Amino acid sequence: MRAQAPVIGRELERLDGLWEDGLSDTYRSYLDAVVSYEEEAQPKLALAAALIEAGLRLQGLGGRAAPAAALLMGDLCLARASRLIADTASQSLQVAFARAIEELSATAASGGAGKPVRELLVGALESGR
Repeated sequence: MRAQAPVIGRELERLDGLWEDGLSDTYRSYLDAVVSYEEEAQPKLALAAALIEAGLRLQGLGGRAAPAAALLMGDLCLARASRLIADTASQSLQVAFARAIEELSATAASGGAGKPVRELLVGALESGR
């Protein structure tokens, strides 16, 4: 985990407090889902998934509109995750992540109760191998 710290530290710039507010636990939960990827890519992919989950939560997807500051922080999380995925993942994994987010957004827009975010993102990681 120590070798991963510099990568994570760089990616958390301007995301003050999120690591302590649960992003670290979310990140650790995704580490099991990325073990079949190259060792160098694992922390980046786990962090990307955790940032997507945090970003969607901050934006209040499917719920009441979040305050402006939370929306912007959510946007930053999603942008950072997008860059990590673009830099690290294969095209098939990029598409799998995009489809998971599309499904979440479509379900939220229709007012339905869809699958949990983590289930969809873990599914994307598994299908994108």
